[in-house]
Amino acid sequence: MKYSAFLIEGLPFVRVSDNKDAGRKRPGMNGPSFKIFSGNSNKALAEEICKNIGCELGKATVTAFPDGETFVKINENIRGADVFIIQSTSSPANHHIMELFIMIDAARRASAARITAVMPFYGYARQDRKDQPRVPITAKLVANLLVAAGVSRMLTMDLHAQQIQGFFDIPVDHLYASPIFFEYIKQFRKLEHLIVISPDVGGMKMAAAYADMLGCPLGFVAKRRVSSTQVEAVNLVGDVDGWDVLLVDDMTETAGTLTAAAKLIKERGAASVRAAVSHGVLNDQGFDRIRTGQIDELITTNTTPIDTRGLPITVLTVAPLLADAIKRIHDNESVTSLFKIKGF
Repeated sequence: MKYSAFLIEGLPFVRVSDNKDAGRKRPGMNGPSFKIFSGNSNKALAEEICKNIGCELGKATVTAFPDGETFVKINENIRGADVFIIQSTSSPANHHIMELFIMIDAARRASAARITAVMPFYGYARQDRKDQPRVPITAKLVANLLVAAGVSRMLTMDLHAQQIQGFFDIPVDHLYASPIFFEYIKQFRKLEHLIVISPDVGGMKMAAAYADMLGCPLGFVAKRRVSSTQVEAVNLVGDVDGWDVLLVDDMTETAGTLTAAAKLIKERGAASVRAAVSHGVLNDQGFDRIRTGQIDELITTNTTPIDTRGLPITVLTVAPLLADAIKRIHDNESVTSLFKIKGF
């Protein structure tokens, strides 16, 4: 046993060292611990993710003052921890994104070693370009605010436009819901007479990926937007007579694009029309349109909370996929394998 004495700010300090333990890692020093916290946007998903990982959801108080100001307090020690904060920008979007900013700041000021924002649904993604004079690029603004708040990296799913990843100057892990949809469609639907249709021209790239994955034909609907909530399907490219049609899109809110496309497709003789949508952020108008029966089944995920209201809506869970991604990010492993379809 060796002793060495020196002064720290004038006070005597003795270090004890044992040659036998020199260079040996101490218990619990194999890397930073990790903690998972959640805002109020989708706590059920956060709890399911923790269950898949085998850990407990972190203890935090996320509430509001009477005037609506958000208050956050993290109720456990996170000094030096690898922190993941799960929060989608579901309705009310502004309130939930403000919760996320404040939780990030709280974690940063509590000396977290790294903060990852887990946003299964990234709001404001539709405002990703200047398509009119004097309008903002809000998707970029939100990216700037997240980085300014103290985020070290991002984990998200099915962005409205993949180039939004370039709005961040930090690492972004962008996952896809397509493997989850594929497993469902393969298990319960016959694929021999399936055709994938994009409900608008802008979604052709995503639809092409699904068609390639499922090994089926591809088509699209040309639409004309009448208003912010009203869409008119103008023309259909592709033969759907007698086919089972799968519409694919990244999100739906009023279901205007989907139902307009479904109506035109059924008029052209389709046997059935189903829609696979990553983010089902349906409002009352959207539920009313699903209720009309133009879409035989809406298949979506739980990236945002959704109440099926007794309608033909199937909700698939993304918790195992996000849980695996969180574990891989914490362990500094590749997430590439998460993009692959089982059996392919």
